[in-house]
Formats: sequence, structure tokens, C-alpha cells
Amino acid sequence: QVQLVESGGGSVQAGGSLRLSCAASGSIFIINDMGWYRQALGQQRELVAHITSGGSTNYADSVKDRFTISSGKNMVYLQMNSLKPEDTALYYCNVVILGRDYWGKGTLVTVSS
Repeated sequence: QVQLVESGGGSVQAGGSLRLSCAASGSIFIINDMGWYRQALGQQRELVAHITSGGSTNYADSVKDRFTISSGKNMVYLQMNSLKPEDTALYYCNVVILGRDYWGKGTLVTVSS
């Protein structure tokens, strides 16, 4: 089993910053990819940022130049700057291990105008 625990969510005003962290533990062999997704109320879950084991990254257009994904030993981070009210959502950590997806329970980010 693999467990993912997110932290770092909270409430901020527009223009502020937050840093999300996700710690992976359990039966971890090789993490292929790691990423952050988000789901706003009444909307589908969407990819925010993704990083491969080789360090390649990609971002949703809506967060480019504002968010930065990085990773460490069994950790993945999301630095979020210049936050906007439309970034309000439940943010989920995702890792792919041997082709299987694992998800955290999410951390809530609320951005007020």
C-alpha cells in the first residue's frame, strides 16, 4: 500500500502565496510520475502540474508562470504564487508507481478577492 498525505492548504487573499507538500510512504519502489490535480466545487478534477522522474514538468495553461512543481525523496511540492480566486479548489496529490495511480485525500485552498 502507498499513502499520500498533502499539507499546506489554507485561506489566502488574491495575490498571495501558498506551498503545498505531499509525502508518500508505504510500498514505494519506483515513482514514475508525480503531480497535483485540483477540483473546484461542481467541476471536474483537472491537472494542475506534473513532473516526471526525469524532472520534466508541464503545467495547466491557467497556472503557468505562477505555480512551480518540484520533487524530492518521496515528496512533491507545489509553490503557488499570485493566487487568484479561481484557484480555489481541493488540491490532490497524485503519484504513479509501476503504472498504478495513487491519490491523496486532498488539501483545500481558498483564495478570496
